[in-house]
Formats: sequence, C-alpha cells, structure tokens
Amino acid sequence: MARLDEIISIVNQRKKVEVNELAELLNVSKVTIRKDLDRLEKRGMIHRQHGFAEINNQDDLNYRLATNYDLKKKIATKARELVNDGETIIIESGSTCVLLAEEIAMHCKDVTIITNSCFLAAYVRKYENIEIILLGGEYQKDSQVNVGPLIKTVVDYFYVDKLFVGIDGYNPKGIFTGSDLARADASKLMAQSADKVIILTDSSKFVQRGLVTEFNISEVDTIFTDIGIEPQLCKQLEQQGVNIITV
Repeated sequence: MARLDEIISIVNQRKKVEVNELAELLNVSKVTIRKDLDRLEKRGMIHRQHGFAEINNQDDLNYRLATNYDLKKKIATKARELVNDGETIIIESGSTCVLLAEEIAMHCKDVTIITNSCFLAAYVRKYENIEIILLGGEYQKDSQVNVGPLIKTVVDYFYVDKLFVGIDGYNPKGIFTGSDLARADASKLMAQSADKVIILTDSSKFVQRGLVTEFNISEVDTIFTDIGIEPQLCKQLEQQGVNIITV
C-alpha cells in the first residue's frame, strides 16, 4: 500500500506523469508499476493513457479523493486510533472519511460501520473484517450518497459513541458548513444518533465557505486536520471546547 500511496501523491502533484518515469522515481520495474497503476485505475484513482498516468476527471468523485490525498491519508490514519475493535461507528460520505473507513478495515477487527455513502461501502467491500450498514434514502448520483428523511428512519435504531464527518467550509462565527443542503441534513440526522461529532478535514477548508450550515461549534467534539490550520483559529476552537488534533 505504501507504494500505491506514493504513486497517488506523485500523480496528484504532477497531474500527469510518464509510466517509465514513475518506475524510475520509485526504483521498481516497469512491470511492477503497470500492475500498480492497473490496481489504482480499477479503483478510479487515476487514469492511464498512452504511457502516462494522470488524475481522473475533476467531476468524478475519485478525483476529490485523490486531491490532497497524502494529507487526507495522514488525517484518516490518525483518526483511526480512536476506533476500537468490536465498535460500531457512523461515518459520513466525505473523501477523508472514505480513507478512514479503509484504514479501519485494514487495521481493526469486527468494526461495524453505519454510513449513507454507497461509494464508501463499495470502496471497502473487499475487506472481510468489517460490517457495513448502508442507510437508505434518495440516491445522489454525483456524490453517491443516500439522503432525505428515510435516513432518520433507519439511523434512529442506533446510538453510537462516534460520528466521523467531513466539511466543505467554515464560518468564523463558529459554523461548520457544507455545500449541499441534503447532505448537510443527512449529517445532522446521523449526529443525533452519536455521542461525539468528529470532523475530518484538511486545513484548506477553514478558509472556504460552504453554502449551508452543517454543525455549530458547540456540537463538535474533535477535529482532525493538518498543521496548515492557522494557530489563532486553532486556539479559538480549543477555547470553545473543541479538541484539535493535527498531523
């Protein structure tokens, strides 16, 4: 997995890289690189064309997963330390959340993941040591998530310790924001079935504004982010009782 992560990071930075150059950079054979690229292409992470590897279409969900991949992977790896073997948790559909689900599937045992993300469920389907409970609802084709009031019908059967969720922006008034009303509402419904709301986001989201309110600062327990977060903002969030963990 480490080499696949390196490939994603290189292609993400360069946007387009020759296959032969990748083999040289990683000190492996061209045959090995081609096999690695085949695996990544099947997962939709990259696209191969005429001896090159390139980032997927920007409108594709996998593109968002590959954007800032190295940071998201570090955040997901750190957040996984909060998850215990045998635990049931809720994970929302953000790209970093998808990588968290994979980290859990790779390193934890007998964890049950409740999610509204069809993409997440498919992404970790090959792992046998986790169970997935997929919340039903209205299917959004682009984001590959289920939304709407039917989410509440199923999620009300559960109460868990942790909800892991992504955000699209932050308002200095202490409001974490999303870009889609239906997805934000789904996150709020899932939060009602969890004791703690845990946000996973790279620091770039703190200088962006989403369209709709997702959570007030008083509703958030912990934020996993990277060291790019402004120290003053970090201090303000901590003063409001939010636990900030940086990687």
